[in-house]
Amino acid sequence: MSAKSVTGAIKDAILAGEFMPGERLVEAQLTERFGASRFTVRVALQDLSGEGLVEIQRNRGAQVRKISLAETIEITQVRMVLEGLVAAQAAERATAGQTAELDGIAGQMRQAVADGEFRRYSDLNQRLHAMIRDIAGHTTADRLIGTLRAQLARHQFMLSLLPGRPQTSLPEHERIVAAIRAHDPAEAEAAMRAHIASVISVLKSLDD
Repeated sequence: MSAKSVTGAIKDAILAGEFMPGERLVEAQLTERFGASRFTVRVALQDLSGEGLVEIQRNRGAQVRKISLAETIEITQVRMVLEGLVAAQAAERATAGQTAELDGIAGQMRQAVADGEFRRYSDLNQRLHAMIRDIAGHTTADRLIGTLRAQLARHQFMLSLLPGRPQTSLPEHERIVAAIRAHDPAEAEAAMRAHIASVISVLKSLDD
């Protein structure tokens, strides 16, 4: 496997919870698991260190980086600005077919909430945000958001399962979709920032 492939595979394993925060990433074990050279694994770990997912310590090797709640809030604040920009650009660029697809995802999210299928709602939430980024086509913002979201993956999943959270976030998502459908960049940005701000409020409440 190439270093890029190994980087992606380790990243997927971290996000899937196969490697937990603080867990050591042993090069010899990764080499065997992914059929790659130790040099390739080392390069992959360096890449993941640059993304903030892995921490490399002298004489102790690599481990999955622990992210504090305070840092999670700061990262989400940065994400709020970037996702607002992306939503505004999506509102400018969305085609009729794309807005129809967004409406379809929003409809599935409503059904998931009605059925109490909150894990499915979480998956649809990610799908909706991903499509908005695809519509916007802002390469730099997309790359930066991807890095930030990877660091926050566990917190995002935890929040999606909090009692009442899907019911709160559903109308926020519907407002975003409506603004994009109306080709209103200012409203789309405001709606997205309000949505992410509500996430920050929940995160802060966890520290009370």
